[in-house]
Amino acid sequence: MPSIVVDSKNRLTDLIKRYRDRVDYLAIRLEESEGTDILIRGDKVETLSEDLAIGGQVRACYKGGWGFASFNRLETLAERIEEAIAAARIIGEDTTILAPIEIIQTTCSLPLTGTDPREISIARKKAMCEHYNRILQTTDRRIATTSVSYGDSAQHIVLATSEGTLIEQSWIDMEIRFAATARDGDTVQTGRETLGSRKAYEDTIGLDRQVESAAQRAVAALSLPPVKGNAYTVVIDPILTGLFVHEAFGHLSEADSIYENPDLLETMTMGRRFGCQDLQIFDGAAPEGHRGSYLYDDEGTPATTTQLIKDGKLVGRLHSRETAGRLDEAATGNARCLNYHYPPIVRMTNTWIDRGHTPVADLFAGIKEGVYARNWLGGMTNGEMFTFGAGEAWMIRNGEIAEPVRDVTLSGNVFKTLADIEGIGDDFYWDESGGCGKAGQGGLAVGVGGPSLRIRDVVVGGDMEDLEDED
Repeated sequence: MPSIVVDSKNRLTDLIKRYRDRVDYLAIRLEESEGTDILIRGDKVETLSEDLAIGGQVRACYKGGWGFASFNRLETLAERIEEAIAAARIIGEDTTILAPIEIIQTTCSLPLTGTDPREISIARKKAMCEHYNRILQTTDRRIATTSVSYGDSAQHIVLATSEGTLIEQSWIDMEIRFAATARDGDTVQTGRETLGSRKAYEDTIGLDRQVESAAQRAVAALSLPPVKGNAYTVVIDPILTGLFVHEAFGHLSEADSIYENPDLLETMTMGRRFGCQDLQIFDGAAPEGHRGSYLYDDEGTPATTTQLIKDGKLVGRLHSRETAGRLDEAATGNARCLNYHYPPIVRMTNTWIDRGHTPVADLFAGIKEGVYARNWLGGMTNGEMFTFGAGEAWMIRNGEIAEPVRDVTLSGNVFKTLADIEGIGDDFYWDESGGCGKAGQGGLAVGVGGPSLRIRDVVVGGDMEDLEDED
């Protein structure tokens, strides 16, 4: 990595000292990043690039008002500090309330377990994507369109604050997506897979079976009957559980959407029961090795694990220092920004439902007619309401998995759905495919996990082709 950011640490400290008396709080975050982006659609390579970016951001707070400025010319840093302070002093008319955190001075990085993707040439990465694309194209003559995308990024940041925090932190992230769309007359079906990693380049290779499976699912779905729309008892696999807990509940746990919304704040009252005694929900960057893992957030708060629901009752929420201060709660280390162009906001990290005690086979027992749904194709949420598309689905008849069906979407109200969970499986799976979007900051890496769930009275139906991932 270039050394400009690291070499600027002394300058940051000097500038903080010069300006800190003019505001209640001042933070400077410098960032170096480099990465690769590849996109192949059909036979065409649409994107093939390697990028290097150097920049930073300034955040200033005065009487509760925030000023923000970003830049990519380090020689303009003093001017950007002036701009951020001026904006904060114009806006500020209240009280600055930031939850206290330990002052940290450290250098750290998330360790890799294998090859750094920066050691692999872009030609080899392109060849890998072309190989996966050929698998998609040659699986069946009914495959009409294909796409493979690959991206990796290495970020190296230095954060300095007027409180004395000085953190140097780095990490690497990788993601690969592939999709195949099959067509037979007017019937169109799509199979998708996404994999992500913060561990090693090796996690993106040797995926031939998963790639072929995505294409095969698209082809197989052409001849399946669509599901008959109805309210069913549904069993979902751990991948859909992870999507559900992130999209439908996780965003409602982000305190910046709560503390200025009296109705939602009343709904999300601590101690309120949302589910059965066995329901446990967590979020946290502290668990190692996942895509939402890190050591310190973008305000310098150490990574934690926050229990959101304990024994079915709400016991926690996700915070930045400001939201924690205003709600008189502890900072949870969930202030994150996509890159230096954006200020940190409250974001999920790794979000999961803990495993239960019910053997997975027993989740199907006693269901006269229901639906078993696996994997995901897309989804959308609107406040308390959600709609998700399943990648694969089967009818359940008399407690047994029966004929496969297509066009399965699951819809409902998150609070009712949590209350309608009847069984929590003893299995568990981490899905590292997530890229979360919020407030224009799309694609932030997250992890999700959970067990299989049995849920009563889920509305099933619709057309998955109308769904897009709108996290």
